[in-house]
Amino acid sequence: MTTRPATHAGSWYTSSAPQLKAQLEGNLAAVKPIEALEYDPPVNGCKALIGPHAGYSYSGPAAAWAYAAIPVKKIKRVFLLGPSHHFYLSRIALSGCSKYATPLGDIPLDMETIAKLRKTGKFDEMDLETDGDEHSLEMHLPYLRLVFQHSPEMKLVPLLVGNVSETTTAEYAQVFQEYWADEHTFWVISSDFCHWGTRFSHTPYYPNPPPIPHPVPPTETRSTATLATNVGPPEMITLSRTTPSRVLETPIWQSIQYMDHEAMDILREGGREGTGRAFRQYLKRTGNTICGRNPISVLLAIMETAARASGDTPAEIVFVRYEQSSRCETVRDSSVSYVSGLVII
Repeated sequence: MTTRPATHAGSWYTSSAPQLKAQLEGNLAAVKPIEALEYDPPVNGCKALIGPHAGYSYSGPAAAWAYAAIPVKKIKRVFLLGPSHHFYLSRIALSGCSKYATPLGDIPLDMETIAKLRKTGKFDEMDLETDGDEHSLEMHLPYLRLVFQHSPEMKLVPLLVGNVSETTTAEYAQVFQEYWADEHTFWVISSDFCHWGTRFSHTPYYPNPPPIPHPVPPTETRSTATLATNVGPPEMITLSRTTPSRVLETPIWQSIQYMDHEAMDILREGGREGTGRAFRQYLKRTGNTICGRNPISVLLAIMETAARASGDTPAEIVFVRYEQSSRCETVRDSSVSYVSGLVII
């Protein structure tokens, strides 16, 4: 059987095992409890995480806030869902490999589960080149290998998520129900948030955004005194290199911050009926370049389907970290946003 090599080691993160281990352990050691969110890792009842997939010098510290929460001892299988950046898909693709390599050691794939999914006829196949080119899955592997270093029984089910339709997403949610119900299965959803800048062809701007009602740490809390006077989404414009600086009433990075928090406020509803629809409507309205929108939509569909079937209180998503790669001050700047979120059941 084939082992997928660590194709981004040495560029997106160090290929030196000692240096990589020290870097990730340092990131995890920097994670602290957040009393207001009842976040004190590891988090019992944590079923899934949403985490970024940029180079570790950019998103590694933010990702640690999600990985610190995993209740490692009871987990034997991890589903890893990432967006396809280089290969067009209209469905979800399975890996043909038996192992994924990392500088910290290989991660075995759950061949039995993958074979069972393949038999449904609902999945496509990744060839080795497609598998190797994609970073959205690989950037989670070193963290997984590290936090599960004392759990050799842990196996991985990597899934490359394409541009799946609403109907197809609902079908996948049904397929995944038995695995969502398994207490020994954990889910990792790979996504960065806003990619802002002319190099991303994405320069939306809120000239006067209202205060953020639920700021995610370390976002500063601003006065919410004017919240009641704001009805509906604030005005949005698109900036260009010729936009005069006098138009920038609010720093661009704060506008980005508000737009990302709009998404997180919707996603917090988790498995409540209509959350997936609200998320799709938000994406249509803002065009926010959340690259993992499809894996996130699959997660929401799984959660909504589970809540509908059980009649239990729907699971929620708690966001514990929000960072930007840089603070955009002018239209010539660019940034990518990183969040860490947890599904608590």
